[in-house]
Amino acid sequence: MEQESIVYGCIKDVAGFDISRRQANRAAILSLPRADTWPFVCQEMFSLPSLLPNKGNYQTEVIHFGASYNAVEYEWAQWIKQFEALLSKMYWHSAVVNLETELAGLHSFYWESTNNHHIPDSGDLRVRCEWVRERGLVAS
Repeated sequence: MEQESIVYGCIKDVAGFDISRRQANRAAILSLPRADTWPFVCQEMFSLPSLLPNKGNYQTEVIHFGASYNAVEYEWAQWIKQFEALLSKMYWHSAVVNLETELAGLHSFYWESTNNHHIPDSGDLRVRCEWVRERGLVAS
């Protein structure tokens, strides 16, 4: 049986009513490769929230994402590199990535901006990892 890994999380920005920030984040996601040409971080795994604030996306822009992989933990450094390349192009306040693996449980990775928000191409990326050992994805 193959080892399945689930990756999911969200990127938050305190965009308020600044449409230009929302446009920049949307453009960054749409600049990603398509799933059929790229194995890790791709367009299809991300939501594209409305450009205009609404009930589901009031002041904080929440961009959620998720994907299922075949043992992505063996390529995790590459996945993180691609995700951070995306973050570097976006406005954001915080981001979280959860990696669930059958063998190693749940790992959560957190990025938090030092100045209340990250500005594209500022190079200000800091990550913190927490590991929570839970039962695997396969029922015993």
